[in-house]
Amino acid sequence: MLVSSGLFSNPVYTLNDLIDMANQANPVMDVIQAKEDAAKAGITVAEQYLNPNVGVAVGPSKTRQAPIVEDKNWAIGISQPIEFSDVRSARKQIAESNLKFVDEVNKGTKINLMLNIKSAFYSVIHNQEILKLAEADQKVIQDIRDRVELRVNVGESPRYELIKADTELLAARRDAQAAKLRIQESKFFLKGLIGNSIPDEFELTGQFPQSNIRLNKVDVTNLIETSPRLKQLKAASSVFENKIKLEKNLVNPGLTLSAGMNQDPGIRNYTIGVSIPLPIWNQREGEISQAAANLREVEATYEQQSLLLKRDVNAAFQRYLIAKEQVMTFEESLLDQAESVLKVVEAAYRFGERGILEYLDAQRTQRVVRKDYLSARLDYIVSIMEMEQLLGSKIME
Repeated sequence: MLVSSGLFSNPVYTLNDLIDMANQANPVMDVIQAKEDAAKAGITVAEQYLNPNVGVAVGPSKTRQAPIVEDKNWAIGISQPIEFSDVRSARKQIAESNLKFVDEVNKGTKINLMLNIKSAFYSVIHNQEILKLAEADQKVIQDIRDRVELRVNVGESPRYELIKADTELLAARRDAQAAKLRIQESKFFLKGLIGNSIPDEFELTGQFPQSNIRLNKVDVTNLIETSPRLKQLKAASSVFENKIKLEKNLVNPGLTLSAGMNQDPGIRNYTIGVSIPLPIWNQREGEISQAAANLREVEATYEQQSLLLKRDVNAAFQRYLIAKEQVMTFEESLLDQAESVLKVVEAAYRFGERGILEYLDAQRTQRVVRKDYLSARLDYIVSIMEMEQLLGSKIME
């Protein structure tokens, strides 16, 4: 649901708002629906019966012996081709397998879209946190810089301390400007993913998921078989299996029933018949071999993709473990240590026991630690989203 707040002049959206809007307004959704409609129409086509044929002929007739009599004759006929049931069944199975294939492709497309939105959203949230840190540091360093300037002007501190303070202030400003730029870039990317339903100017609100998401490697590996990528290949394999059946059945596709009436001068003939194609010259060896080769290709691709997925999932899981360990290290020790050191140095600086350079170094160290923590937290979330994309399963709420 869209968030309303007096703090923002622009509309504010949550992650769920963005996903809902993308489901409604992104052109990809129209493409997905069109593909599904076309695949469903393919089933209708497979279920259709062949149309009958009607023929009419008329012409003059002349006796061959005297007396010569001229007259006219005409003929009318109708024929109905009938496919054997195994041909119709195989054709329908191909259409149904193709619908399943399209469905799996569409699921993969939706998953990729949602994960791209989540990635861009968390990128914005990450850089908003960086911006808050930079702006807070900028304010603190500005106060320190003003005090240093006053002391320099009265001759209590050397000039290089003011230069050092200006350098730290410039670094804080640079961090703030870089964060603002990355926020805008991520928002532009989000707008491209969502469509025209989102305004040019908007704000985002939300927070990172908890850092205590526990994943079991065995459970994650077991999800590989349900990956959209492998499901697509399974569906494609089913399409070609049914294609082979159809090509074999088309060797004797069916028969044609016919009936007609011929009117000659003085004679009217009625006929009824049946015709069956004889597979003498063409037994569809080429078509059958082609479908079989396509099936072998898909099966080989399935094995290859299965191996690649296992490799990629294992790599993503290792990145998850490393990122999780880094986040826990920051949360359990480094953040508190950097804060404690800064407080000690700040107190010593106010009592004249430490110089401005040491105080600025402590400020910079704490700033670096907090930025590294935010980066580790983003890497942690990205590693989980990588597994979600590979597996097609929602791991992170």
